[in-house]
Amino acid sequence: MSDVATLADRLRTARRRSFVGRDAELAAFRSALADGPGRPPFAVMFVHGPGGVGKSTLLRAMADLAEEAGRGAVLLCSRTIEATPAAVREAVGPAFADGAASPGVLLLDAYEWMAPVDSWMRNHFLPGLPAGTLVVLAGRKAPSSAWTADQGWRELLRTVPLRNLRPEEGAALLAAEGVPAPLHRRVLDSTHGHPLALALLIDVLSQRDGADLSDLSGIDLADTPDVVRLLLDRFLDEVPTPRHRRALEVCSHALLTTEELLRTAMDPSAGPADDAHELFEWLRRLSFVEESCDGLHPHDLAREVFDADLRWRDQGTHQRIHRRIRDRLLAQVRHASGRAQWKRITELAFVHRDSPALRGLFDWADLGAQYPDRLRADDRAAILAMTERHEGAESARLADHWITRQPEAFTIVRDADGAAVGYGARLRLDLATPQELAVDPGARAMWDFVSRHGGLAPDDEVAAVRFVMDRDAYQATSRSTNVVLTAFTQQRLARPGLAWDLLGAYHDGHEYERQFLHAGYRRAPAADFHAGGHRLVYARDFRPGGLEAWLEALVGTAPVGTARVGARQDGTALRDGPAPVASHAVTVALSREEFATAVRQAFRDLHRPEALARNPLRGCRVVREHGDPRPATAIADLLRTAADALRADPRGEKAHRAVDRTYLHPAPTQERAAELLGLPFSTYRRHLTAGLTRVADLLWHWDLNETR
Repeated sequence: MSDVATLADRLRTARRRSFVGRDAELAAFRSALADGPGRPPFAVMFVHGPGGVGKSTLLRAMADLAEEAGRGAVLLCSRTIEATPAAVREAVGPAFADGAASPGVLLLDAYEWMAPVDSWMRNHFLPGLPAGTLVVLAGRKAPSSAWTADQGWRELLRTVPLRNLRPEEGAALLAAEGVPAPLHRRVLDSTHGHPLALALLIDVLSQRDGADLSDLSGIDLADTPDVVRLLLDRFLDEVPTPRHRRALEVCSHALLTTEELLRTAMDPSAGPADDAHELFEWLRRLSFVEESCDGLHPHDLAREVFDADLRWRDQGTHQRIHRRIRDRLLAQVRHASGRAQWKRITELAFVHRDSPALRGLFDWADLGAQYPDRLRADDRAAILAMTERHEGAESARLADHWITRQPEAFTIVRDADGAAVGYGARLRLDLATPQELAVDPGARAMWDFVSRHGGLAPDDEVAAVRFVMDRDAYQATSRSTNVVLTAFTQQRLARPGLAWDLLGAYHDGHEYERQFLHAGYRRAPAADFHAGGHRLVYARDFRPGGLEAWLEALVGTAPVGTARVGARQDGTALRDGPAPVASHAVTVALSREEFATAVRQAFRDLHRPEALARNPLRGCRVVREHGDPRPATAIADLLRTAADALRADPRGEKAHRAVDRTYLHPAPTQERAAELLGLPFSTYRRHLTAGLTRVADLLWHWDLNETR
């Protein structure tokens, strides 16, 4: 006989298969069940968290556990119950009436709808239940202060804030739903582990074929407006007017929102002269907005959903909010110092998180979580150990050399216990003696380069980023890189005499080339060196326009010419002196991965001009300088030109034919394209992937090297 006797059994089995995480919450509930109807460790478990975080799913799992333990369970949604004592008693039924035979388990979801009778529930209804009854209340808001002010309820109440799934839990859910492992990181990054967002993106992915999944593209929230709309429905329940929604959009764009910033960013023509105080107080009461000592910040997913929706729905308003926040923070950066300035720089970087030039440099989820510290005597061992681990003994010896000669050049990142877990070193080359420079091939090569090309005056300062690393992540984005890069920015702003700044710390400079170019740092091949690996050096002359011009260019307030030094990657010389300032908008700098993804998407949209015109390639230099002012036409022409270049290479003929039959002169389906080419489908897919990769590489080369 089957163990599955009813449809309810099948439902429980299916739910268990896709249920992951919440181990601590379920363990506490099991413990209370195990104590039986005697004296459980708590009488009421109050679960709270923002919409879509999984409260309802958790309550269903608890109800199943109660049934399996032989405890009668009643699961109700408060949305379906009128908030009156009579309606509550009727909905709960006789199982929990006075004198009921045995205590059961009552689970009440969406408890925020019971706010009008919360006092009655706390003082009359719940105290009247049988002594061994277990009650689970779940709502968006934490229990009111009246619960915790009561000595009795303090003892019998267990408050459980529900957060997003941890990365390993989210990965387990994706694996259970059959999502390919290579996609897990992108999906988890997009959703921040929010259960509803995960479920919605899993549904999106399940509707695609394997070919579409293979290129890892199109799975960000910004690319799935239907998902954003469904998530908005969960969050917008708490937004009474358009003015309140605009305040939430401001809060979602900024890292931290104060009442003063809210007043600055709101459009005064669209509401009362000064309603910032009222709006700020409303924001701080929202279930998905949290408070810190520096201001308010929304739940990560709520932030992303509101910001993505406004950017998609009303780009003009999104840009106006961005400019108001940016200009206010920029003014504060200019006039602040010390830790206050460091905080404002962090906030300024955050509002530019969608800039392709900055996206790969910071770990946005942890931005502002730690502060920089100075080098201490007992940090030496930790610094040398992490340096040797990642770069070898020679590099550790050079780090030790500079610890002794320029200890002030070191920025230290510490964990909660004060131990050094990362560091950066930005040397003052102009203060180093020839003997000190001679020990380090990197410092010597960078100083020799500036000495030959820099035209230095006696008081000019020359700085060079020589080391950047995290104990565990090395040079990948981490809390350490957040702290170090922000500290280096602050150091530049503090030195009005800065003439040259060089970047010579990175083991793979090509990975960050786009970001460096965006900030006006150009390749300086003559300064490249070997020490702990090959280092590509980038340099910027700060004298044309000064620090102010660099800062304005960095945050997009004005295009600015930057000095070009050394040579292009192909060896041709760059012009000396400032580059001409373009009359059009600032060129977009995509990372290598983003550029390749945009090329693949452009091929898919090749015969849809309206979609092609929105492709991220539209802001890249190779498109902007194509000659045709229409982005869709320019992108399409570049794709065809690059594809034709494959045909000119005998080794690229097969790849060209696959690209041609799929996108340039497309067959109805990819299977039909393979048939027309006389190829097995797997072989056809291999040629197509190779063709798309080679086209993306060629366009990337054109974009970087300004030649075709």
